Amino acid sequence: MNSLSTEKKTAVLAALLEGNSVRSTERITGAHRDTICRLLVDTGDRCNDLLDGSMTNLRCGFVQCDEIWTYVGKKQKHVRDDNPETGDQWVFVAMDAETKLVPVFTVGKRTEETTWYFISDLAERVANRIQITTDGFVFYQRQVEDAFGSEVDFAQLVKLYGEYGQHGNERYSPSPIVEVISKVRSGDPDPAHICTSHIERQNLTMRMQMRRFTRLTNAFSKKLTNLKAACALHFAHYNFCRIHSSLRVTPAIAAGITDHVWGLESLI
Repeated sequence: MNSLSTEKKTAVLAALLEGNSVRSTERITGAHRDTICRLLVDTGDRCNDLLDGSMTNLRCGFVQCDEIWTYVGKKQKHVRDDNPETGDQWVFVAMDAETKLVPVFTVGKRTEETTWYFISDLAERVANRIQITTDGFVFYQRQVEDAFGSEVDFAQLVKLYGEYGQHGNERYSPSPIVEVISKVRSGDPDPAHICTSHIERQNLTMRMQMRRFTRLTNAFSKKLTNLKAACALHFAHYNFCRIHSSLRVTPAIAAGITDHVWGLESLI
């Protein structure tokens, strides 16, 4: 990795950020796949430090939270031991609906412990009262209450899916939404902003921009370290380097964290 020039490193990271797999990036750039993975992990560590140091005292308004599924090594049904670094993994993501900033993400199992870490991290980074909307995941209610107390407006949006048009396993498509139930858990959330559409759109961005999240492919993560590094790189680039089409600036500029668009080389 040390033998790569800054231009080559930038080309490698750009290819990964545009949804290419490690092996396709190898073919495009000529860098060996092991070198690519080492660069990914090294840059991911730097991005983690960047996000940890910059996402403080945030003035957020309407925060939406959701989890996105992926897996490491093999799917959970094929795991034969208790290794927490293999099988199903979930990325918990929080997004400010107004600035599109992603202040917090957490990678782990879909458990109460991971939910506690995620919500506690969010609570430590915001400096004002916020409104939170999550899906109906059972552990959110207790963890939001423990982390924020009464200083939050919190609602859960529960979506019920039907099986209309589904015949066995013939179609690979989601069931249609038949009902959406809004449940106020604490405070006085604005009904117009009880929504998870923005964070669900971010889930699509993750699946499109990180090849390891694409379904029905062999480009899944082989190591948990690589998955965490890819997520850190994605969110650092998303917050600081990528101009959001609806904002015409990056989320970090919209949130007042920085005053200019960062180049990709700034993350190396």
